[in-house]
Amino acid sequence: MTAPHQQPAEDRSPAAHEDPTPPDARRVTPSSQRIAEGAQKLSESGIPQALADLAQASDKAAALNAHGGELSEKLGIEYLEASAQRVVARMPVEGNRQPVGLLHGGATISLAESLGSMGAFIHGAGLGRVAVGLEVSTTHHASARSGWVIATAEALQLGRSIATYEVVVRAEADNRRISTVRITCFLKEL
Repeated sequence: MTAPHQQPAEDRSPAAHEDPTPPDARRVTPSSQRIAEGAQKLSESGIPQALADLAQASDKAAALNAHGGELSEKLGIEYLEASAQRVVARMPVEGNRQPVGLLHGGATISLAESLGSMGAFIHGAGLGRVAVGLEVSTTHHASARSGWVIATAEALQLGRSIATYEVVVRAEADNRRISTVRITCFLKEL
């Protein structure tokens, strides 16, 4: 029993310190009106119109394939699915190998950063903000010599100023995990 002047012992069980809010509720989700206003703000700031309209595009993957940037084009990145919460793309190993014939780690990181950045851009566009990379951390687990790799970026945190993604890159042929990448973007107000 606790004396009247003493505080009860702090509950140190793991459940006592877990955030009771469901993960989806911790995400900032702009309304369609806010998305339109954000796209207008991006357009007025000099961002290419195709990218400014990305948050409103019905087929975001097609929009990214048409306007994904020079590096995505050089690497042969093909976007398959795109939203603020999840981006999926694939990239050929051929043309992205290092001298001993393995998929280049830099190409893998570029693929992953492209996905995380585009997811953050889609999210930020609805807030009238543009995504810029802050940090990328990569672990390479295996490599590939041929075929394609497929990458899936999943949002871990979508806030007003920060967006964080985990990207898993796998060999398309056998689903082997090639790399795990974590990317954090700052959502810069224009």
